[in-house]
Amino acid sequence: MALKLYNTLSQKKEEFIPLKKGEVKMYICGPTVYNFIHIGNARPFVIFETLKRYLEYKGYKVKWVQNFTDIDDKMINNAQKLKITVAELAERFIQEYFVDADFLNLQRAEVHPRATEHITEIIALIEKLERKGYAYNIEGDVFFEVNKFKDYGKLSGQNIDELRKGARIEVDLRKKNTIDFALWKKSKPGEPFWPSPWGEGRPGWHIECSAMSMKYLGETIDIHAGGSDLIFPHHENEIAQSEAATGQPFVKYWLHNGYIFLDNQKMSKSLGNIMKVRELSKRFRGEAVRYFILSAHYRSPLNFSEEQLQQAEASVQRIENVILNLEHSLKQSKIKEDILEDQEKQILEQKNESAQQFIMALDDDFNTPVAISHLFNFAKIINRYLASNEGKSKLVLEESKNFYYTFAGKVLGIIKEKKKTTDLNQEIEELLKEREQARNKKDWKKSDQIREELKRKGVILEDTPEGVRLRRIN
Repeated sequence: MALKLYNTLSQKKEEFIPLKKGEVKMYICGPTVYNFIHIGNARPFVIFETLKRYLEYKGYKVKWVQNFTDIDDKMINNAQKLKITVAELAERFIQEYFVDADFLNLQRAEVHPRATEHITEIIALIEKLERKGYAYNIEGDVFFEVNKFKDYGKLSGQNIDELRKGARIEVDLRKKNTIDFALWKKSKPGEPFWPSPWGEGRPGWHIECSAMSMKYLGETIDIHAGGSDLIFPHHENEIAQSEAATGQPFVKYWLHNGYIFLDNQKMSKSLGNIMKVRELSKRFRGEAVRYFILSAHYRSPLNFSEEQLQQAEASVQRIENVILNLEHSLKQSKIKEDILEDQEKQILEQKNESAQQFIMALDDDFNTPVAISHLFNFAKIINRYLASNEGKSKLVLEESKNFYYTFAGKVLGIIKEKKKTTDLNQEIEELLKEREQARNKKDWKKSDQIREELKRKGVILEDTPEGVRLRRIN
């Protein structure tokens, strides 16, 4: 089954065929770095970074760009409140973003460009639009003339008259049309500015993404993604200015995720009903927050609650417990040579079927909740096998472990990377050996001390007739 993705531009699922065979150019709108990110901000970052992982799993070479907006009205206002420069504010919250990104197990983009580092490219793009008759200058402010671009509204599916009525756009009577948007803003007293052909000023919000996308990925790219709130006006304006400048399609596939709600209201800083990722990191693990985000289809709304995060924590632990017990079983002396019995052949077939079902789910418009369900379907099968008192097949154990490291780890990112997990499990194995030696010597005090030490490391021992079973309690 080929990968199909819902394209906001066509409003239907389409087979994903990249512009160049084997390569994908992908741009994700990043944060405006004036404060800590909240979980609503984090949703597109997690979703589309996971899509990037999956594309790489499928064999594509992905060039992925995610920007930082480091100059806009919010940046200026917050810097003034804190009595620091906009540059200092940006540097602080870019570093804070990476702290939260590491917590969420987000990989770095190939390039994380900043708007203020690309003023030359931004000015060159505006000049090109001016030469082509799409931009006009009024007293140092440069605007894009929307009426000149005949396809305006094709992403949001509205006509210009509807957009005029519904858009939240600052009224500026100097503009030719109320829906015309700023490409360059004349500087006000106390604001950062850069020299330009139109006088001292700074870029508008939309132009930065077009300029940086073109610089690093070219005039036409495969995927541009972000939250649904960016469809209009941000992404609509990106299309207009980019395609007006180049005469080429800007993006082949536009992808947008649904909102996160808190008490049935869209989560946003303007409403004050946000839950910062930094606050969540004090009570939950990043794997659980990431799992929570991936537990709903990316285009569906997702309602935030502490209870759902607790459930996500428990679900991640269930997967970790399977891996922990697989690795523990691989170190036991009862492992037999790989002459497979019928039951073991069947387990491997079921593992392959679960893998295929996982892939089919992600190929169907990146359906992560269905893909995750197949991780648990196979967990039931392998747990029954681990609970039996017969010798275990090394092949079955290794392939089952790799199944989880590949799909839960490498693709979804909801468990730690293999190296880090294995290092921790090696430490646990050494403590288990010490405990077994203590029990053989009937040193119950030391045995209990080791049990408590393991508990502090997030592992509970369960002594069963079939041997020791392990359970994570992070």
